[in-house]
Amino acid sequence: MESQRNILVIALLLVSFLIWQQWQTDNAPQPETAQQSTQTGTGDDSFIPESDQAGGEVPADAPVTASRQLVTITSDTLKLTIDTQGGDIVRAELLEHDDELNSDDKFVLLTNDANFVNVAQSGLIGRDGPDASADGRPLYHAEQKSYQLAEGENSLSVPLTFTNEAGVTFTKTFTLERDSHVVGVNYDINNQSDQPVQAQLYAQLKQSESKPGEDGGSMLMASAYRGPAYSTSETRYSKYSFSDVREAHLNQSTAGGWIGMLQHYFVSAWIAPENGENQFYTRFLNNQGQGIIGFKAPVTTVAPGAEQNLSAKLWLGPKLQDAMAEVAPNLDLTVDYGWLWFIAQPLFKLLQFLQSFAVNWGLAIILTTFVVRGIMYPLTKAQYTSMAKMRMLQPKLVALRERYGDDRQKMSQGMMELYKKEKVNPLGGCLPILIQMPIFISLYWVLMESVELRHAPFMLWIDDLSVRDPYFVLPILMGASMYIIQKMSPTTITDPMQQKVMQFMPIIFTFFFLWFPAGLTLYWLVSNVVTITQQWYIFRQLEKKGLHGKAAS
Repeated sequence: MESQRNILVIALLLVSFLIWQQWQTDNAPQPETAQQSTQTGTGDDSFIPESDQAGGEVPADAPVTASRQLVTITSDTLKLTIDTQGGDIVRAELLEHDDELNSDDKFVLLTNDANFVNVAQSGLIGRDGPDASADGRPLYHAEQKSYQLAEGENSLSVPLTFTNEAGVTFTKTFTLERDSHVVGVNYDINNQSDQPVQAQLYAQLKQSESKPGEDGGSMLMASAYRGPAYSTSETRYSKYSFSDVREAHLNQSTAGGWIGMLQHYFVSAWIAPENGENQFYTRFLNNQGQGIIGFKAPVTTVAPGAEQNLSAKLWLGPKLQDAMAEVAPNLDLTVDYGWLWFIAQPLFKLLQFLQSFAVNWGLAIILTTFVVRGIMYPLTKAQYTSMAKMRMLQPKLVALRERYGDDRQKMSQGMMELYKKEKVNPLGGCLPILIQMPIFISLYWVLMESVELRHAPFMLWIDDLSVRDPYFVLPILMGASMYIIQKMSPTTITDPMQQKVMQFMPIIFTFFFLWFPAGLTLYWLVSNVVTITQQWYIFRQLEKKGLHGKAAS
């Protein structure tokens, strides 16, 4: 087993894994062509969930009030646009994140336009719920059209009010806090009528299945998941793709939990009330090509002359693991590291810890490489030592082949006896590769999923570690390092065709890495440099013992 072949096997397996994942994405059921909404800047009320009690459901063709308006609420992290018809959030800008690198425009997480819909809806249904009225969803009143978190204040609360014909006042209050991506949504039901009021809180996220300009990633790089997901008391985290929503309606009961819409680096998620049983549901609007995931809280009864509060929380922001873990259990799992999460999470913690000292995320990647390769050094040493011993046995193995000819049974017995006598493990050079592969794959997902690397500069021409090197310098250097590893490693390959294939492998994988994020390519380049250094040192030690010299002779 040759060292350069081992390195190339790692690269080949990794790229094959990514291509296989992308093949699955490309061959998934494709969305049906949907008629796009032509309404801009207003909510679409075509689906309100049915209440758990009879009566009071709003029809799909409920009228839309013409006097609706948009209200903006701005904190230091969020700028929300609220539609007074129903009180839905129809636009959310993340003020700490640029749309593109060095852009004046901020990243838009929620939007409602003609080409793409992604909104956060909430309301009260049930027998007396204003969102279940046959007259349509309630038209809330706001004192102002714009609200701003003032300097020195830590929170901003904006009430929207609606009073029905029976004299029941519903106040929907949005609360934003400084340095937070959580939106508090509170319903105050003030029943001044002479009859009890029954209502049920619901909250849902609605998003178009297809997104303009979304190509799903290239064949050389798996794309991040976009679509619904949820967490219950029994299921910590589960994706529920648009195709799942189209095929079957989710129907799960849970205490607490959350429902969300995921995309690369960012997530919007409703956190359901912890008290009582919540009902999770999904729907697909075929005529609009939109998927919905939501929850319904238990039915609440408010006695005449009494007042009752119902509330939920909404996360609108980047996938910040520590902050999300404090908001709701398992919300941090939306940073999806796949089936190797148990390796990827410690790697991210290590990367995050080192960045706190290095400041620069690129330097943190380099330091992480040193730490990981240092931990794996015993495996690397065992790998190269085993390879050297195997090369040392080549003359004896050739002699066995000449002695036994085509007698495979005797040949196998002779090889096993030789390995036992010389204390050589024929798999010693391969097993370290199998152990290292999960680390490579895990680190790939860490660098792909960590929003901290989005628009994070390194140095010189690398101003964004989350996208490819614009001048392809890192991939070329990576390919050169693979070529050096190849030249440093003695080989027993004599077949001219195999020799040519091996010579072209660094070029082939240089081509693969042209599209990889600069952060991942930086890791691989530094890892190769460490490999060259370790290989030189290990072979030098073996030469001193006379082992490598005998092996290469």
